[in-house]
Amino acid sequence: MNHAHEIIIAGFGGQGVLSMGQIISYSAMKEGKEVSWMPSYGPEMRGGTANCIVIVSEQRISSPIVTRFDTAIVLNQPSLDKFQAAVKPGGLLLYERSTIITPPTRTDIEVMGIPGLEEAQRLTSKQVANMVLLGAFLERRPVVKRENVISALHSVLPPHRQHLLPANEQALARGRELALEHAGRLVES
Repeated sequence: MNHAHEIIIAGFGGQGVLSMGQIISYSAMKEGKEVSWMPSYGPEMRGGTANCIVIVSEQRISSPIVTRFDTAIVLNQPSLDKFQAAVKPGGLLLYERSTIITPPTRTDIEVMGIPGLEEAQRLTSKQVANMVLLGAFLERRPVVKRENVISALHSVLPPHRQHLLPANEQALARGRELALEHAGRLVES
């Protein structure tokens, strides 16, 4: 991967949007890659909209401001409506199935709906829904290595959340499985 991979992660505040971006960024830094992490959120924070742009590159990043993305990970309908068109042709649009009423309609990109929240609840911790999506993303676009994501989690999770590390690891693995199942369905159809 010698070009930059440009990602937008968007949803409501409190869905783990910014931490998902941080985890990708920390993982990439551990791999010696160039990284840009740029958060943006509405004044409301929790319940308001939040997004972050993450760029992972082998070379120096010229600008952290991009308007077209290789991947969009969206966790709610307003974010899907806002960013669906910004995914480059051939890119990936990954969305949280439970919050999307009108699924994406584009046919020139890979579209993958993942039941992150449902899977997280099955793992008895709804806080790890974003990790299910991250696991799915990394299976389709391995911009960073899984083992670095696990060690990045140690850095990002606050002390009172460290007990969730095993659940986060399970969620990542479950997301990977869901992405593999999705890819299998694509091959069959």
